Amino acid sequence: MATLPVVLNERVLVLNRGYAAIRVISVREAFVLLFRQVAEVIAVNQGRYEVFDIDSWLEIAELQRMYERGDHEWIQCARQHVAAPRIIRIHSTNRQPDFHVKLNRRNLFARDGHRCQYCGDRFATSELSIDHVVPQSRGGVNTWENLVCACVACNSRKGSRKPEQAGMSLVRQPKQPRRSPDRSLRLGRQQYEAWKVFLNEAYWTVELHD
Repeated sequence: MATLPVVLNERVLVLNRGYAAIRVISVREAFVLLFRQVAEVIAVNQGRYEVFDIDSWLEIAELQRMYERGDHEWIQCARQHVAAPRIIRIHSTNRQPDFHVKLNRRNLFARDGHRCQYCGDRFATSELSIDHVVPQSRGGVNTWENLVCACVACNSRKGSRKPEQAGMSLVRQPKQPRRSPDRSLRLGRQQYEAWKVFLNEAYWTVELHD
């Protein structure tokens, strides 16, 4: 059985009210939505799909533990073990929960593929820095659109200038990713078999969009 931090980082497919796939999030994020009662669990039982709110999902945990122990990843809570959901469905008629990709060094490096966005070469993490396209000294801020990976040489060459002032150009225009860029899905795993009914072949290789 996987350890708690590992299980909480496993992938959960998010469906909209019409059962269309819209997002991939972590188990941790899924439980937040479930406890906020804006989502429900979609579970597979002998080839049939069943729906559970958070209360009923917690109630059946003991039976799942007895008869489906090997079919789930488990989270140990204060009083019981709870199966990690693999699919949830947003059912609120109000505004959909807002999913934000955290702006941090790991996600920036992953978004840019560990490539310097000025020379285009790939580098080890230790050889990359984060560059402000518009320097902070010129009003540049910490946003997805203004931060890129840069190697030491390019960062030094650019200095506190804008790219065009330094005679440099970006490999691609930086923008905020739609989902966490460091999450690569291992869709061949048994845990994700339940996703297949909601996804066609194109979804295995392309990003999920709203």
